[in-house]
Amino acid sequence: MNEPQKTVVVIEDEPDAAEMFGEMMRVNGFRVVKSYTSGPAISIIEQEKPDIVILDVMMPEISGIEILQIMRGKPELSRIPVVVVSAKSMPADIKTGLEAGASVYLTKPVGFLDLKQAVEGILQGR
Repeated sequence: MNEPQKTVVVIEDEPDAAEMFGEMMRVNGFRVVKSYTSGPAISIIEQEKPDIVILDVMMPEISGIEILQIMRGKPELSRIPVVVVSAKSMPADIKTGLEAGASVYLTKPVGFLDLKQAVEGILQGR
């Protein structure tokens, strides 16, 4: 019997990056739900209850860090792992992301293998 397909929500305001992350996840057998804006992100995550979220930090409406903080404050969303992908690569930025509750913080450009390993590691509880 096959495992039910895992769902990933990709929240990324750059359509090219969102498509690329979505494609990387589809290749790995995920059902992909994308949002190009951060405004509806929380309601999408609440609706989908994804296995994992891929989240950009710098977005026009709400930052990825704020989304993370909202998620961590909601009991039904607090355990959903989040991979932060960001062009902000300073140690302070990474620390902020991890302190806000990111499971993994990857800096752009993110390679296929890095993303795949991060996601697999999280879902296997590493």
